[in-house]
Amino acid sequence: MEEVMIFATVILPIVTALMEGVKRSVDFPKNIVPLVSLVVGLLIGAAAEPFTDLDLVLRLWAGGFAGLAATGLFELTFNKRIGSTKEGGQ
Repeated sequence: MEEVMIFATVILPIVTALMEGVKRSVDFPKNIVPLVSLVVGLLIGAAAEPFTDLDLVLRLWAGGFAGLAATGLFELTFNKRIGSTKEGGQ
């Protein structure tokens, strides 16, 4: 589990940067941002095969952790998220 958390820490800035780019370029409801972040984290974790010797399942766990950490699990659970990601959107 320690390796998974270390790998999640390594890919977290990548997932965060990609999510910030997605939020600024694509208009979608704010309440699905954590789900999109989770999917982006899973994809980055799966694509990181050349950089680590972790199995696919462990890389997916690390990507999921990084995706949820990128948006903040607290916001997912406790904050009501309404509106859209782009300025001027609905």
